[in-house]
Amino acid sequence: MDDTFLLVVRTLDATLRVATPLIFCAMAGLYSERSGIVDIGLEGKMLAGAFAAATVAALTGSAWLALGAAVLISMSLALLHGFACITHRGDHVVSGVAINILVAGLTIVLGNAWFRQGGQTPSLPADARFMSMDFPGAEAMSEIPLIGQIYAELISGHNLLVYAGLAAVPLTAWVVYKTRFGLRLRAVGENPAAVDTAGISVVWLRYRAVMICGVLTGLAGTYLAIAQNAGFSRDMTAGQGYIALAALIFGKWRPWLAFGACLIFGLLDAVSIRMQGVELPGIGEVPVQAIQALPYVLTVVLLAGFIGKAVAPKAIGQPYVKER
Repeated sequence: MDDTFLLVVRTLDATLRVATPLIFCAMAGLYSERSGIVDIGLEGKMLAGAFAAATVAALTGSAWLALGAAVLISMSLALLHGFACITHRGDHVVSGVAINILVAGLTIVLGNAWFRQGGQTPSLPADARFMSMDFPGAEAMSEIPLIGQIYAELISGHNLLVYAGLAAVPLTAWVVYKTRFGLRLRAVGENPAAVDTAGISVVWLRYRAVMICGVLTGLAGTYLAIAQNAGFSRDMTAGQGYIALAALIFGKWRPWLAFGACLIFGLLDAVSIRMQGVELPGIGEVPVQAIQALPYVLTVVLLAGFIGKAVAPKAIGQPYVKER
C-alpha cells in the first residue's frame, strides 16, 4: 500500500513539473483571447523565451537576468503580434504562425552562430538555473506515511517557477473576474464597440492583454530552458504551445478549467515517461513512440470532441474599426 501510494504521489509530482509550461501558456492565451486576439503564436514566444533565457544564463551565469531577458523577448514578440493584429488589423492566425516559423528558424541560426553546438546552448551549471527548493522539515516528514509523503514529495521539492505557475491560476481568475481590468478585458472580447462607447480605449486594453501574454510565455520558456532542463535545444517546446491552446479551448477560456486540462496533459506525459520500458500483460513492451504520442493524440481528440461545445469570446479574431 505504501509503495503504491508513493508511486501515485511521485506521478502527481511529475505531473506538476511537466504541466508548468502548459499552465503558463494557457493563462497567457487566456488574457490574449479574452481580449479578442487569437494567439497561435504561444509556441513561438515560449521557444524564443527559452532561447533567450538559456543564452543569457550561459553568458552571465545569472538565472534572474535570464528570466528578465526571456520576458523581454517574449513581450517584444507579443507586441509585434499586437502591432500586426490590433494596429494594422491583420489576420491573427497568419501573424501567429509567422512568429512561430520565424522563431523556430532564428533560434537555430543564432544558436549555431553563437555557440556552434548544432543550435543548442552550452550545458548550464546549477547556479545559473532555478533549482528545486526543499521546504523546512521535508526530509524528516518523508518518513511519515501519507501526509508526510505528500508534503515531502508533492508539495516540497519544486523550483520557484513551478510555484509561480500554480500561483498564476488563482491570480488570473481573480484578475479576470474580480477586477475592473478583468471586466473590461472580458467586455472587449465580447463587444468592443460597447467598450469604446464607454470611453475606454479598445486598442490600449488589447495591447495590455498581449503584453501580459508575453510575460507569461517568457516565464514558460524560462522554465523549460533553465529550470526543467539545463540549456536550450532546437525546437525544445515540442508543440507545447499548441497543447496549451487546446487546453484553453477545452477549458472554455476559464482559468480553473484550463488549469485542469493542463493537468490532464501533464498527467498523460508523466505516465508515458513511467511506462517506457514497462511490459503490459498480454501486450508486451509498448513502443516508446506510441507512448510519447499520447499527449498529442489527446489534443486532437479533445479538440475534435469539444471545440464545437466551447463558446469563444464573440469578437475573437475580428479587427475593431472605431466608428467616427
